[in-house]
Amino acid sequence: MNASAAKGFLRYTLSILIVCIFVFPIAWFALTSIKPVSAVFNKDKVVVFDFKPTFENYQVTVLGGNKSETESGSSIGMGTSGSGAYDGRGAIVSSLIIAIASTFLATLISLLAAYALSRLKFRGSQGYMQWILSQRFLPPIAVIIPLVFIFRDLGLRDTHFGIIIAHTLINIPIALLILKSFFDDVPIEIDQAAMIDGATRFQCFYLVVVPMIKGGIAATAVLCFIFSWTEFLLSLFLTTSIRTIPVKITTFVTSTGSEWGYISALGTAAIVPGFIFILLVQNHLVRGLTMGAVKD
Repeated sequence: MNASAAKGFLRYTLSILIVCIFVFPIAWFALTSIKPVSAVFNKDKVVVFDFKPTFENYQVTVLGGNKSETESGSSIGMGTSGSGAYDGRGAIVSSLIIAIASTFLATLISLLAAYALSRLKFRGSQGYMQWILSQRFLPPIAVIIPLVFIFRDLGLRDTHFGIIIAHTLINIPIALLILKSFFDDVPIEIDQAAMIDGATRFQCFYLVVVPMIKGGIAATAVLCFIFSWTEFLLSLFLTTSIRTIPVKITTFVTSTGSEWGYISALGTAAIVPGFIFILLVQNHLVRGLTMGAVKD
């Protein structure tokens, strides 16, 4: 084996090892979701594959089944009681509504603002951009208390619309930064040529420039969706009646124990929408993540 072949083999081996390290927690999480209670809480050994798979955890959390009817006579009792205590369908629907709506709003607002900051130079534009980005550096926990009172006074607390607005505000700075970098990669001469041919500024934006950065828009939308889908703190404090998936999962941890089977089942199911969303935009996503990486 020559030196180049040895380097290639080592590179691929290291790549596979790194992928396995990152995938292992997700795989173990998914494996736990199909384990019976006796395998999850086995005190004598760590059960890996020596168990009979069951989908009772998914039946309870995703399909709304009754816990007492699906535990197969388990002697381990913990967690909360009630037929709907572990029903995660409402949390899944709420998370989808909030994530999709906030992603759409954040991307749309950032798209317009990024184009303006990229093309319409004005005094203080750089300082304005830095001020917007500084909003993302501020941890939500630092403003959560006044935010709760503001949302309460405006009647936005305990509403889907209120959480959507909060998630949109958090996603706008990072979305604006990403989209502006993509607009900056498009030569301004293209705008000038379109306007010489009679296009208005909005037509130039919508019909000429935006189609050229579809990959960047897809990449931005994916990031905004993931941030909103996994956000916990704002969803926890801004509502008590509406529970997103991260907040719903915390209710499975009680003083009597943690329902790891239900936690892993709902958590694994929560990965699916994000995975599907990425698949739908994967062609644009790959181009968006690599756009501007090579300069002529």
